[in-house]
Amino acid sequence: MKHPCVQCYPYPNVQGRDFLISRDDFLPISKEDMQRKKIEQLDFIFVSGDAYVDHPSFGSAVITRLLESRGYKVGIIPQPDWRNTDAFKALGRPRLAFLVSSGNMDSMVNHYTAGKKPRREDLYSPGGVRGKRPDRAVTVYCNRIREAFKDVPVIIGGIEASLRRFAHYDFWDDRVRRSILFDSRADLLIYGMGEKPVIQVAEALESGMEIKYITYINGTAYIAPELGNIPDATVIPSFDEVRDSKRKYARAFMLQYREQDYHTGRVLIQPHGERFLVQNPPAAPLTETELDDVYSLPFTRQYHPVYKNQGGIPALKEVKFSLTSQRGCFGGCSFCALNFHQGRVVQSRSHESIIEEAELLLKDPEFKGYIHDVGGPTANFRHAACDKQLNAGVCKNRQCLYPTPCKNLKVDHKDYVALLKKLRSLPGVKKVFVRSGLRYDYIIADKKDEFLRELCENHISGQLKVAPEHVSDKVLRYMGKPSKEVYGRFVKKYFDMNKRLKKEQYLVPYLMSGHPGSDLSAAVELAEYVRDMGYNPEQIQEFYPTPGTLSACMYYTGLDPRTMKPVYVPRDPEEKAMQRALIQYRNPENYGLVYKALKSAGREDLIGFGEKCLIKPPRNPEKRRNPRSENRKRR
Repeated sequence: MKHPCVQCYPYPNVQGRDFLISRDDFLPISKEDMQRKKIEQLDFIFVSGDAYVDHPSFGSAVITRLLESRGYKVGIIPQPDWRNTDAFKALGRPRLAFLVSSGNMDSMVNHYTAGKKPRREDLYSPGGVRGKRPDRAVTVYCNRIREAFKDVPVIIGGIEASLRRFAHYDFWDDRVRRSILFDSRADLLIYGMGEKPVIQVAEALESGMEIKYITYINGTAYIAPELGNIPDATVIPSFDEVRDSKRKYARAFMLQYREQDYHTGRVLIQPHGERFLVQNPPAAPLTETELDDVYSLPFTRQYHPVYKNQGGIPALKEVKFSLTSQRGCFGGCSFCALNFHQGRVVQSRSHESIIEEAELLLKDPEFKGYIHDVGGPTANFRHAACDKQLNAGVCKNRQCLYPTPCKNLKVDHKDYVALLKKLRSLPGVKKVFVRSGLRYDYIIADKKDEFLRELCENHISGQLKVAPEHVSDKVLRYMGKPSKEVYGRFVKKYFDMNKRLKKEQYLVPYLMSGHPGSDLSAAVELAEYVRDMGYNPEQIQEFYPTPGTLSACMYYTGLDPRTMKPVYVPRDPEEKAMQRALIQYRNPENYGLVYKALKSAGREDLIGFGEKCLIKPPRNPEKRRNPRSENRKRR
């Protein structure tokens, strides 16, 4: 059947009927689209730093489809030219508001590595081409919108806005910046996943309420001109105080960190000069039914046809044949921002909802029978950590798994195992992989081996990736990760299980360099562990101090905000390079850095010809005064 639109995909639509998906199946991105849909004026216009991908793994698609399902007319301006105000007028003036997001990533993380070097590609842009969005995209977009439409409400959300809602340390500027609400001049900020607040905000605007009076919705933050009578509010150190005092910054961070639960969180107020940032308590997590409803929205599950001749959107390939089964994480890793964004309460979809989505994958001509992943932030968390969380919220001063599993923790993989069995039994499914993060300490805490057996027997393709991150217990304490001994127990259990199943499968650990608490002695300890593993890890993550994480607070302040005690922070670029090089000491290009690191750490015993040595002695020791220069000669 021929479709009337000229730009089409040779894919079935979301119902699986065999005709082409056209641009009319997407939300409008141009005036021409609006005319074909007979829309004179849109209610909401969503401005996004990402290209337009209509898939539930993309926040812009979820929010816009959700608003559409409630009867609102919604359009999208993806990756507008921020140097041209006219680009923000492309869809006209929205009746209710502009919604603004940097996309699925913070724009600065999207642009720069942990070493502040420009990345080579942008996976959320057509063909992976860089330069389609500005630095600090939310702020830039909002200011352009203000130039184009001075009095239209502007609401910001997504990861960039969410994690910058308070005064925060900015790694790229190496200074404390104000709340993004002040720099962007937005009217309202929706933090977290956003579905519940955005519907409440939409309903308030639809009723005729002015945006300045929408100050009561959980999951939002706003600027107040004066400090009125707000019940059950906590005033935290001001922007001026946290900018000028690292101790006050650490104190403010912990007050924020402990008030991010929907049951117990209080209103937080942070003065910024003569005005006040006000954060309402977090929105309640979505129920199973509500989460199922989100994933049943009529996504085309494709990128917009306008990108067809531009190489498509690479980020879609990573998620197209994967299934999100839950949100939230009670793992509590210090370097993770989930506490500030998705929250610690796990929210799961029903088996029926996930299977229904899997059946859509089966109808895609590109599907080869392999479901690439079934999971979320942590794949083997399918329910709340304990019954208390459902009725009284999460503990403010206790993590569920760190330093040891809480006595109230419910350790049970039955539901996840049952889900995986149902998925792999679907006709047309050859293999179901688990590639999301797995908490190995949670697996160890399970008295039954059923999940580990199922995992090794049916859901791994030759190797399992897990994230111990480090092996030095002093570093692991700052990371909020289990001890080296726990990881060692898991390694043994994993290989014992594979031996029992007569399978030869490997374990690939993700490792991190340069985290607060890691000095050269800890980095050498990690290198020795890598030596004993017998192979060089390919993927090394250098610590990246992004807003909203406990580890970034440590990096900036030099204090552990949980104890207010000093913590060693590797800031010198050369030391960070040495710590990273130690993990990959077998790489000949790293020889100079490894040599200098071992000398600096007083570990010359690891330079030699013994089986425990990391590197051999230099051929001309007297010439090895500049390791970097020697590296260039070797090349």
